[in-house]
Order: sequence, then structure tokens, then C-alpha cells
Amino acid sequence: MDVVIHLAARVHVMRENAENPLEEFRKVNVAGTEHLARSAAASGVKRLVYVSSIKVNREATDGCAKFTEADAPSTQDPYGISKWEAEQTLHRVAAETVLEVVIVRSPLIYGAGVKGNFAQMLKVLAKEIPLPLASVRNLRSLIYVENLVDALTVCAMHPAAAGQTYLVSDGEDISTPGLLRRLGAAMGHPARLFPCPPALLKLAGRLTGKAERVERLLGSLRVDSGKIRRELGWQPPYTMAQGLQATADWYCKSVKTLKR
Repeated sequence: MDVVIHLAARVHVMRENAENPLEEFRKVNVAGTEHLARSAAASGVKRLVYVSSIKVNREATDGCAKFTEADAPSTQDPYGISKWEAEQTLHRVAAETVLEVVIVRSPLIYGAGVKGNFAQMLKVLAKEIPLPLASVRNLRSLIYVENLVDALTVCAMHPAAAGQTYLVSDGEDISTPGLLRRLGAAMGHPARLFPCPPALLKLAGRLTGKAERVERLLGSLRVDSGKIRRELGWQPPYTMAQGLQATADWYCKSVKTLKR
């Protein structure tokens, strides 16, 4: 075996019961990753590609700014901290062994099987429920799962990728209302959006205990994926339009299957 692509992790826990969440994340995401890397090196594996998270950079970008690989990490939650510590651990293992390490940080991944807020949007659109998001003016980077797979394949094989960190995205940023409209059109259920001041939506989020979920809908998170394109010649094989259509098709098909 020449390459290991490492995606396993303790991810976002919606109802966290651990007394020390950071330590629970560290057990899997840091200690587990180090154990895998050292075992891989001892077994003669040449390269490990690690799927990290854009949360290492931060939760959101300001104005027109985009995250780059040169930004100082500024993670704010236990999951993001554990991912950053795992990256540092992998670089340490690489320095002590012959294992090559490649870090890939990704924003929200969508496609067949998507969960979380993205899946919730699909459900709401299918039911044609009105949403107060027409006034939102944010921009977010996403990556279609098949584009991510292609990027990981390039990182696994390209000689120049060794020791590097790459941010990946579809290369097209989109607002929350823009995403809803395009998904709705792909599903055949036009998005029903009406205006509401974002400040009022934030207040509602705080009052209902859903501030983080609301912020993801309202805030911007933009990624500059120029480095992997320049250094490795990577280009996403699918456009965002193709990825959204494929995701919509999967969802509609899965709903029909459940109703049978």
C-alpha cells in the first residue's frame, strides 16, 4: 500500500455530553491520527493525505476576504482545535519518518448522502416552506463531494503535493438565498423566500438557542483554492451547477424510495 487517505474523525456532536469535549475530540482526531500515521510509516506507506477542515482557519470570513493557506490558524471550537493539532502532529511524524503528509482543508461538502444544515434545506425546499432569507447578502464556498474526491486523488499522486497544505472548493462562491434558489430550481420546487432584516434573524437565533445554525445561514465563509490549482494543476471536474443538480436528484430519488 502506497497511500492512505484519512477521513475518519470525531465530528460535530449536536448534543455533547462529555465533561471535557476537547479531550474527547483529541482522543480520536489527534491521538488516533498519530497512531494511524506512525503505523502507516512503519508499514512502508509513502504518503498520507489528511482531510482536515476549514474550521482550522476560523468559522467565518469578513467582507470580501478569503481564507488562504498562509493565514494564521484561529480556530474557535474543540473540533477545529483538534483538527489543527492533528495537522501539527502529522508534520511532526513526517519529520521523524519517511512518510509524506498532505493536508487538505475543505469547506462544507455537499452531494449524495449530505447531512446537517444542507439536508435540512433540501427538506424545507421540498415542502415549499417560506423562508425569511431573501435579504441575506453573504457568500460561502462549498465543494461537491466528487470534486473533493478528485482533489484528494491528485494530492495522493502528485509529487509536488508532499508536505503541503491545500484549501479546496468548487471555485464559485454563493449566497444562502442564491443556493436555495438554485437548489429549488434543480428539485422542481421553487424557493419561497421573503425579506427579513438579518439582525432580527440573529436575535431570533439567540432567543431560540440556535445562534450557531442561524450564523451559518447568514455569515460568509470564503476559500481561496488557488494554491492547489497553481501547484498541482487541479481543476474541479464538475461545476457547482452540476453538483447541485446531482444532489437534488439524489434527494428526490431517496424521498421517492422512502415513500414506496
